[in-house]
Amino acid sequence: MQLLRTILIIIAVYYAGKFLMRIFAPILMKYAANKMEQKVKEQFGQQRGQQEEQAPKEPIHKSKSTKKVGDYIDFEEID
Repeated sequence: MQLLRTILIIIAVYYAGKFLMRIFAPILMKYAANKMEQKVKEQFGQQRGQQEEQAPKEPIHKSKSTKKVGDYIDFEEID
């Protein structure tokens, strides 16, 4: 009699756990996904902050050189 009772308890616990996991699994998965999303956003924000610190604050404008490098020579083709 004790063996039958133990087997029924094990089966009842198994099906109760299965039923509860069907209810709570989506909630747990959503919670885990939100946590991971927050961590990724934090890491992205930290990387972006580091890039902004390393990048110059004002854009560097290249000025045109006024030095004369050489004379322009026009070559003509000889047949």
